[in-house]
Amino acid sequence: MRESELPVKFEPQGKTVFVLHGTTVVEAAARAGISMNMTCGGQGTCGKCRVRIVSGACEPTGAERALLTQADVDDGVRLACQTCICAPMTVEVPETSVLTSTFQILGGASGALMDVSDVAVRKRFVELPAPSREDETPDIDRLERAVGPFYLELELLRQMPQRLRQWQFQGTAVLADHRLIDFEEADTTSDVYAAAFDIGTTTLVGTLIDLTTGRECATVSRINPQTSFGDDVIARINLVRQDPGGLDRLHRAIIGEVNSMMAELCGEAKAEIHHVYEATFAGNTTMQHLLEGVDPSALGEVPFVPATGRALMLHARDLGIGIHPRGRVYIYPVIGGFVGGDTVAGIIATRLGDSPGATVLVDIGTNGEIVVAHGGRMLATSTAAGPAFEGARITCGMRATNGAIEKVLFDDDVRINVIGDVAPVGLCGSALVDVVAEMLRHGLVMSEGLMMLPDQLPDSVPGPIRDRVIIAPEGTAFVLATSAESGTGAPVYVTQKDIRELQLATAAIRAGFSILLRRVGLTVADVDQVLIAGGFGNFIRRSNAQRIGLLPADLERRRISFVGNTALAGARLAAASQKIRHRAEKIAHEIQHVDLSIDPEFQAQYVEAMFFPQKG
Repeated sequence: MRESELPVKFEPQGKTVFVLHGTTVVEAAARAGISMNMTCGGQGTCGKCRVRIVSGACEPTGAERALLTQADVDDGVRLACQTCICAPMTVEVPETSVLTSTFQILGGASGALMDVSDVAVRKRFVELPAPSREDETPDIDRLERAVGPFYLELELLRQMPQRLRQWQFQGTAVLADHRLIDFEEADTTSDVYAAAFDIGTTTLVGTLIDLTTGRECATVSRINPQTSFGDDVIARINLVRQDPGGLDRLHRAIIGEVNSMMAELCGEAKAEIHHVYEATFAGNTTMQHLLEGVDPSALGEVPFVPATGRALMLHARDLGIGIHPRGRVYIYPVIGGFVGGDTVAGIIATRLGDSPGATVLVDIGTNGEIVVAHGGRMLATSTAAGPAFEGARITCGMRATNGAIEKVLFDDDVRINVIGDVAPVGLCGSALVDVVAEMLRHGLVMSEGLMMLPDQLPDSVPGPIRDRVIIAPEGTAFVLATSAESGTGAPVYVTQKDIRELQLATAAIRAGFSILLRRVGLTVADVDQVLIAGGFGNFIRRSNAQRIGLLPADLERRRISFVGNTALAGARLAAASQKIRHRAEKIAHEIQHVDLSIDPEFQAQYVEAMFFPQKG
């Protein structure tokens, strides 16, 4: 049953989302791409997620009255984890309440600021003395006297004499790592940009950064066009191995989409694309190979060896990336096997090794990466979770965009939240987790993943929920939206096959989680914090993730934090800092890679994790 949804506007982010009545502010913030700081895990005891309700405030809860002064309450101050939305609301989010300040992840919303004191690209406007009989200094030497030593390409050297004289020896030198990228007419020192990309197996996200201010100017996301060749990395590797033209097609697909995103970013930011001088990329090992146009075939066979593990600094034109023709592309180093640059970027973004206790980073996506940091040591692995969390291979699955059911609640009937406050046309990964968790709680699904037939349902199941269990063309199904309620005229439902896909994805991550902990001699009780990364991870609910076994049921919820898209955050940091790039190389070299395919315990752990927990 789709209910009328309430608008919630977040300031100063300028984001508006639509949510169900009773949704907490912290959930609405996640929908807007804002990760709140909650060291208590949303229990209302730490007080770190303070916000001010500008309009639409409800009465404070007991937990809020215990932590806040009466003056704060009268001023509209509330705890985001406790306050529920009961009317159209405007929420003011102070910087101290955003997770950014804790984990150095510079949020998902445009307008975030970054430290750009260590950028690689710099501009210098110069007014040079013209040559004379008294000063016969060569043109390039003359420019070096003003900006310091550099080297340049022959192409630019050939253009310099005419440019200098045409512009009366005035202009802007563009430099990066002692390399002259360009010499531009007039003063363009305020126009310096870099782009950062997370290249995921299923989705692509890019952002444009103003390197003079550190401001994030625009963000765009797309479905990876390579999904038309296969929805996981193994399918794409096999295409390269079997088809002589496969690598070129995959490479051109990703480069074409990146260039389209780049044009959109510049258009949104009103920036000239030739003023974008660098682009940074973070992705899993296979995706980075395909971006580079490097054959990933060796990743499809034991011992899964990448072509290179080091970070790459390439000429943009060599890759076909449409930024400044002499711009550069930085690609993150990889750890080993399928544990790629996106994991290194996540470690960088969360400062994973800096915490004294045991911390686990779990990046939930088509490839699930897991990193355990403890006692100065880090271990990392990758699991083939599959695209279920991204909405792929799911009967009515879709990405998290307008029309996608993203939240499901059971009470006397089913309540759904739809992105964009429109009629539902499908469901995304977070809704799949929700509905399966609720079906487990109500006895509609057994621990082995079997969906009950209509005549097998427990007597305790309310009638309206019972009526949603039907026999569809695909077999037993659970209806979230009827044909009359949907935006397509077809029902939106979850099938037995969808539950199996979720089991496979969940089991892969849980098995990897358990094996890494065992490798460092830890149990779940020893873990101080679990950081859930990935665009999908920002929207799942802790209780439901634990109910389906994605996260251990005995892990205290206050120890679970959602940190957003850490791959993109790391790519942004690399775009703004040379020191970050050096640190990434060091981490990739020192971290221990664990190959689960040769771990004797993995298969047993995987089979065990295929069963949903009995209770939760």
